[in-house]
Amino acid sequence: MSMLGGGMGGGYGPQVMRSLRRDSSVTKERLTPGTVPRIARYARPYRWHIAAFLALVVLDAAIVIANPLLLKAIIDHGILPRRTDVVINLSLVIAGLAVVDAGFGLAQRWFSSRIGEGLIYDLRTEVFDHVQRMPVAFFMRAQTGALVSRLNSDVIGAQRALTSTLSAVVSNVVSLIMVLGAMLLLSWQVTLVALVLLPIFILPARWVGRRMSGLTREQMQLDAEMSSVMTERFNVAGAMVAKLYGRPDDEARHFGERAGRVRDVGITVGMYGTVFRVALGLVAALATALVYGVGGVLVVDGAFAIGTLVALAAMLMRLYGPLTSLSNVHVDVMTALVSFDRVFEVLDLKPMVAERPDARPLPGGPVTIEFDDVSFQYPSAEEVSLASLESVARPDTGPGQEVLKGVDFTAGPGRLVALVGHSGAGKTTITSLVSRLYDVTGGTVRINGVDVRDATLASLRDTIGVVTQDAHLFHDTMGANLRYARPDASDEEIWEALRAAQIADLVEALPEGLDTVVGDRGYRLSGGEKQRVALARLLLKAPRVVVLDEATAHLDSESEAAVQRALKTALSGRTSLVIAHRLSTIREADMILVVQDGRIAERGRHDDLLARGGAYAELYRTQFEHQR
Repeated sequence: MSMLGGGMGGGYGPQVMRSLRRDSSVTKERLTPGTVPRIARYARPYRWHIAAFLALVVLDAAIVIANPLLLKAIIDHGILPRRTDVVINLSLVIAGLAVVDAGFGLAQRWFSSRIGEGLIYDLRTEVFDHVQRMPVAFFMRAQTGALVSRLNSDVIGAQRALTSTLSAVVSNVVSLIMVLGAMLLLSWQVTLVALVLLPIFILPARWVGRRMSGLTREQMQLDAEMSSVMTERFNVAGAMVAKLYGRPDDEARHFGERAGRVRDVGITVGMYGTVFRVALGLVAALATALVYGVGGVLVVDGAFAIGTLVALAAMLMRLYGPLTSLSNVHVDVMTALVSFDRVFEVLDLKPMVAERPDARPLPGGPVTIEFDDVSFQYPSAEEVSLASLESVARPDTGPGQEVLKGVDFTAGPGRLVALVGHSGAGKTTITSLVSRLYDVTGGTVRINGVDVRDATLASLRDTIGVVTQDAHLFHDTMGANLRYARPDASDEEIWEALRAAQIADLVEALPEGLDTVVGDRGYRLSGGEKQRVALARLLLKAPRVVVLDEATAHLDSESEAAVQRALKTALSGRTSLVIAHRLSTIREADMILVVQDGRIAERGRHDDLLARGGAYAELYRTQFEHQR
């Protein structure tokens, strides 16, 4: 009988290999206190499934012992005494156990899938919902690939704690106890001989495992680097940079070097795996020879029957497999626990901008925006992000400098307030505080007398509409991008918004109209076309407050004139904050705020500020006068 076929071929071989390839350095990780009880809370909804799953694992382990014992009975009580009825009956029992074992395998798989996929769903949806609620500063710092990894690799690694790792530990412990007990009962002498050979089995496996864990870690790092390169180069912006600078050949060469290293590591890992399997087979052959040698002598001496010897040989590798797996179980368990810990690390990062328990909706009607002695500094890295989600060092971990200092102004109902100033003066920061992308560090921002921090986030989002300089469109249809502002909007309302944004003719000319996919980040459209689609999305939302962050910057003069006419109608009766890029916006503003070094340096209407000959007049001469 093949010893590998008797045990390692039954699943222990691949299981041991997976265990040995785990990164052993994970055992040095320090878990956050309370991680294990927290995992138990996630497992609680599946407790009956887990109980049934573990019961099946135990029964399956019992069948592992039953087969060699039945084989012993067939030989000793059927074949040797020439009793056909015993051979037939026991063979039918073995066949029946095989059917039962197959059923147990299917049931185990169902319970394992139900527990594992359910846990993945729970963790993924919770992490996704939590990340969605993080402030903009979080996304400015976190690497997208690292976030995606938490939702994929770490979540899957965490669910293994309740499926493969748990079942492997239980199965190996039960199998080991049953096999060792059965072997000792059959022959304590042969069992001791088998245990003496155990170091010869485990030590080479551990030697291979140490090298494979390091190679596996390098392989994963190289794969991650290649994925990062592909993500950056395969999006439209990255591909355009490579083409415009004539670097496709260099990119291909650099990628080839990385891929070559992955290939070389893969070959080495494959060879180590082969060495492991060959060594395993060699040790199994030596163990078989020794067991049959010692056991054969005992059979000849009449210590036990030939069936006992065959059963002992069949159980031998069923003893080595679990022992080898359990020797590395701390790595498996820590790998799963660390994955859970990394997921919890994201969930425990509290959003800086959160809705208060007693938040109330903003009152209806025309809107007044009030800035009362507002100061602001951007949060530090520790406040908004995790070092493990950033791919580069974080030198700016301390508190930042004040970006806004003592900002005071009021934008009355239906009034258009223009913000002008040099780049970095604080204009965009002011508009971000209105929509509460950040919270002020001093003073108050009020909408209709309500501190925005006391308002419900839903009412704030419903009240304010924003179009930025770099309008973002999802890789979806034109209609889906527009309905993101109002999911219940009818086609007629969408077309009305498109006409108001002066882009209906373009959409009508598209082969699939509203069903046209706009491409990654809307790159199938020109910059001006994207801006007009974004404006159409704003018009469809019909907010009471409109914030335009240089929203017409990408438009040519003809398009801008058309959009300005549309905005004049759309903004009627609405309070507007506009970061000015065009002279036409400034001239029509009810009030101009000149922002310098985080302060309001001047305020007033266009003609009045020009007449003063101050900061605005200088800014006008350098930035706007050429637009006449």
